[in-house]
Amino acid sequence: MPNSSKNNKPTWKSELNASAFKYHFIVAWVGIIFNPLWAIGDYFNVPKHFYDFLFFRLAISLATLIVFFYRKKLTDRPHIIAFVPFLGIAIQNAYMYSVMDVHEVQKHTFAYIALFIGAGMLILWQIKYSIWIVAISVVSNIIFFKLLSPVTVDELLTNGGLLTFTVALFTILLINTRTNLTKKEIISRLALAESNNQLAEKNEIIEEKNKDIKASITYAQRIQQAILPPTERIETTLTDFFIYYNPKDIVSGDFYWFTSLKTTPKEGQQQKDLVVISAVDCTGHGVPGALMSIIGSTILNQSTTEKTVNCPADAFSFLNKQLAKNLNSIKDGMDMSLCSIDFNALEMEYAGANNPVYIIRNKELIELKPDKIAIGADHENYESKVFTNQNIKLQKGDAIYLFTDGYADQFGGPLGKKFKYKQFQEYLLEVQQHSMREQHQLLEKKHVEWKGNLEQVDDILIIGIKI
Repeated sequence: MPNSSKNNKPTWKSELNASAFKYHFIVAWVGIIFNPLWAIGDYFNVPKHFYDFLFFRLAISLATLIVFFYRKKLTDRPHIIAFVPFLGIAIQNAYMYSVMDVHEVQKHTFAYIALFIGAGMLILWQIKYSIWIVAISVVSNIIFFKLLSPVTVDELLTNGGLLTFTVALFTILLINTRTNLTKKEIISRLALAESNNQLAEKNEIIEEKNKDIKASITYAQRIQQAILPPTERIETTLTDFFIYYNPKDIVSGDFYWFTSLKTTPKEGQQQKDLVVISAVDCTGHGVPGALMSIIGSTILNQSTTEKTVNCPADAFSFLNKQLAKNLNSIKDGMDMSLCSIDFNALEMEYAGANNPVYIIRNKELIELKPDKIAIGADHENYESKVFTNQNIKLQKGDAIYLFTDGYADQFGGPLGKKFKYKQFQEYLLEVQQHSMREQHQLLEKKHVEWKGNLEQVDDILIIGIKI
């Protein structure tokens, strides 16, 4: 009897398999039922490919159904239950990518992202299975692209390919981290149930969990930093500027965006060389804000190729529309300011969504007022939102400042109060005799002194440009 009891005692492997089996059971049902149902969307969005898309969906449903019937034999190998539908849907999406035009690819990008995010939430398996999925998916995309795609590589990368690959890498890490955390939680729970004498082991496991989480977020930071324009590229266009970027956590809900471009002139107009720069504050901070920042940056990149986008207000409308269409279950939004500057003509166009812009000229501060609406937060009424485009004549020596609310909202000082915008404006006027690089250092020093021993309350982003 003792031996029998010992043999029936649960192990972390059996517990992990049981958890994986439960979640993969859900994945199987998605492959069997919901994947074919999504063909309804294909009928309306890409009707010319409805039948070949339907063939893929039904084939994946059938393959998953066969696995589903043998699920009782897979209790010790639950990865197979999820691997079949997930791989099938990945190949299916690769084929869909290959036959779509640019605009359809942009829309389908979010389907791919939803697939990977769903995988990160539900799948528990070893990292090798994730690598196999991504590798086969990449090969499938390459093959289908070479055989069928009407778009170029640059168009594919710009309109979703690069974002999809980035999210895929992030999802591999997320699945691996979640699997490791689940495994360690199970080990910890079984150890605690067996004996309180194993408390030290439990603390060690918790410490390892924290290391894993920090490692995941640190990796996410590297992904987020990859979407930020490098200072070296900005320096090829701007000579006197600074970017004060200080996330509250490892990753940030604030991000900045930059590009330089030549306009497509209308008849009778001259071509212009423009510098376009934006300061963006996504709802929240940390990982949720960072994910929103990746999506926001990608849509801003897409806006530069849209013929309907000819000014900052148009870019806001495009961003607002894309967020509403593709993230209709998420109510988060973005506050931002966007400026396009013509250094030759000394002209600037500005649009703001809750975020103003300051111009300091001859020791006086001019505030450009924003529209009091956020981007992307009101999905039901996005079509009624109209953003204001402001045209401003600049002068040599003007200093332009774009920023988010983190600097002014910081608590500190002798009474532990907010720094506030009035004091922020006064300090900008106070440091005007200094170069932009020195202003960066002074603003950072002022923030540290004001904050003291208090916690930083939000992400901080300030951009300064001297004309």
